[in-house]
Amino acid sequence: MTAQNSATPTTAIAVGSTTASPRTRGTVLAALGVVSFSLTFPSTAWGLESFGPWSLVALRSTLAALIAGVFLLATGVRPPERRHWAGLAVVAGGVVVGFPLLTTLALQTSTTSHAAVVVGLLPLTTAAFAAFRTGRRPSRTFWIAALAGAAVVIAFTVQQSGGALSTGDLYLFGALLVCAAGYTEGGRLARIMPGWQVIGWALILCLPLMVVGSAVALSVEPVRMSAHGLIGLVWVAAGSTLFGMYVWYGGMAAIGIPKASQLQLAQPLLTLVWSVSLLGETLPLAAPLAAVAVLVCIAVTQRAKD
Repeated sequence: MTAQNSATPTTAIAVGSTTASPRTRGTVLAALGVVSFSLTFPSTAWGLESFGPWSLVALRSTLAALIAGVFLLATGVRPPERRHWAGLAVVAGGVVVGFPLLTTLALQTSTTSHAAVVVGLLPLTTAAFAAFRTGRRPSRTFWIAALAGAAVVIAFTVQQSGGALSTGDLYLFGALLVCAAGYTEGGRLARIMPGWQVIGWALILCLPLMVVGSAVALSVEPVRMSAHGLIGLVWVAAGSTLFGMYVWYGGMAAIGIPKASQLQLAQPLLTLVWSVSLLGETLPLAAPLAAVAVLVCIAVTQRAKD
């Protein structure tokens, strides 16, 4: 059996003196992914201090692809079978290009706290994509809790937008759709090959386009180098894109795409914390209230039977 067909996550997670169950390992991996993703918006805001939106997206993908390529070459991983490349193209279009680009454009006019709560719709969107793509049908309790969390997010978005959607919101809603498709396809592929290989090959698939995009964007958009800008770029490339997607896809493969996706309801609350501590943003009262409300929904979705 080649390396790409080995079981996803290979590292056991110990709890006390015993090895954790596959469900516990999967939950921990998915939770680590959520923590990594929760830093994406603040890091993107930092990155925009030095780079234009198109430059930042192209550079983050190029840097992540180069790192992934080194690991793939060093470990001697063979390319995936031809039948898997279509799925990898969906992952690439959703989480390597689509979501980073649309959210970066949104953050030019939206605060990170606002964007974070809007993206709280991602768990429901991902669960819906997964049900369609994989045929797995979560229970009625699961869907009620997921819809309740989504309703809170929609109410918050409309309230913060004064009853109308902004251009930034439209970018964010587009990002939800492409990211959910990428998450679903990546979670499915992570049952066949390790999660780091899923995101690694998706990044390699985009590398030629991103190299050209980096050159063009950097020639057009001004660059104002700063410590924040570099830290933001490095994190969105190595932290959010590589490490985050590796553990996220591993968690999805272990506990299922719907349950893993609902853990992401915690992401808005975590991002709100980072927005205050790292960016000095002032939160509207509705933001933490909305985030806490969707957190309640997580407990219900995780306890619901498949």
